[in-house]
Amino acid sequence: MMTEQQKKNEDDKRKIKIRNTTIVLGCVVLLVVSFLISMNTGYMKLSPRDTLRTFFGGGTDKEQLILFGLRLPRIVISILIGAGLALSGCIIQGVSRNPLADSGLLGINAGAGLMVILYTIFFGANSILSIFTLPFLSMIGAGITAILIYFLAYKKDEGIDPMRLVLTGIAIQAGISALMTVLVIKLDDTQYNFVATWQAGSIWGSNWKFVLALLPWLLVLIPYVLTKSRVLDVLNLGDHVAYSLGASVESERRKLLIAAVALAASSVAVSGSISFVGLISPHLARKLVGPRHRILLPTCALVGAVLVSIADTIGRVILQPSEIPTGIMVAMIGAPYFLYLLAKSGQ
Repeated sequence: MMTEQQKKNEDDKRKIKIRNTTIVLGCVVLLVVSFLISMNTGYMKLSPRDTLRTFFGGGTDKEQLILFGLRLPRIVISILIGAGLALSGCIIQGVSRNPLADSGLLGINAGAGLMVILYTIFFGANSILSIFTLPFLSMIGAGITAILIYFLAYKKDEGIDPMRLVLTGIAIQAGISALMTVLVIKLDDTQYNFVATWQAGSIWGSNWKFVLALLPWLLVLIPYVLTKSRVLDVLNLGDHVAYSLGASVESERRKLLIAAVALAASSVAVSGSISFVGLISPHLARKLVGPRHRILLPTCALVGAVLVSIADTIGRVILQPSEIPTGIMVAMIGAPYFLYLLAKSGQ
């Protein structure tokens, strides 16, 4: 027979489960709403009725081109990269036990960007091969950067030092950014425009080929990451506790870091350098559903998808017919929040 305390604990668990389920469903609804608003938003006007009719196979050739050829690929890509970057940041924060860690701040995105610039220099910005080769090349650049950061931040018998991880990442990012600035000088006008667009975080790959280039990575990596939720919970307890619970700490940490780097690199290759998504989304998701990664990871992916989708929509319409790159819109939100986190961590 259950005691009063056990009954209370069971009731609390049930309430938390219902609350978390409600929050996740709310995030899904918010994502659907942002998707519908984005479909109806743009320089070329389509009424909600025209959009709905075109979406289900009607509409003129012009309306079909606007919706299926221009808007929908970009909306889908913004959702995918938002989820990918958010999960990458959540993994890095969990593995390093550092709330300020993120693929953008640690220089991983810069490493991927360096490979994009090198590819542009040698093969040109308009090479058809770039659609499918850039994710691989970005992952190589991001992977080399991550390995360098990992070894520089690692302390023997202590593991990853959280503060050293952030400082090392910032230093490496500064060095890579300086090298990228030197390389950009050698580009012609076409190459320079492409790189400038990429560095600003504009979603330049806005057609279905880029969706097909990105989707396989996320279809493999996201389910894998979700299966590692308990491992991330254990790693958050600290290395000594994780070892005592039988976890292969270094092996699991390396696997998760590889997954985080692959998520960030594949997303960055298509979207450009969008920072702060991996920093903000885990914090917002953690405030909503708590620290357990079983519910935190999917919530984080949804928050990241909503954030990038809304930022991209606002950036497209706020200065029509021009547009503000998505990376800048996200940074306008992320920079103040990052300062808030720094101030809070110093208290």
